[in-house]
Amino acid sequence: MQIIEIKTLEEAKKEIKEIGSDPKSIEIMAPKIISKVIKVNNVVLQDAIIIKQDMLSIGGEVAVPKNTFKLHEKTGDILIIGNLKQIKDLIIKLNRHYPRLKKISEELSILIKDVK
Repeated sequence: MQIIEIKTLEEAKKEIKEIGSDPKSIEIMAPKIISKVIKVNNVVLQDAIIIKQDMLSIGGEVAVPKNTFKLHEKTGDILIIGNLKQIKDLIIKLNRHYPRLKKISEELSILIKDVK
């Protein structure tokens, strides 16, 4: 038994292939292996709550400032925590909301487009 560090999609695909998984499943499983933490600065806290709810609904997590739900502050930094599949699913969910969240969706999409 061992812990292995997989940092790229190519490494993920290689590891899945090496254990003899069905080749058709490689593209489905590889994005689930790569975990990312994305810091988003100056998010309107109302939006942070929605992002957190959306990410929780797909099995990821969002760390928000302690007093987010009290809405004492207008903005804060958040950490989006999940695998690539969850982040891609979050992008789709956020794109269905109002313009500020659509903009975050677009920025996330640009950020992860080159993950290989």
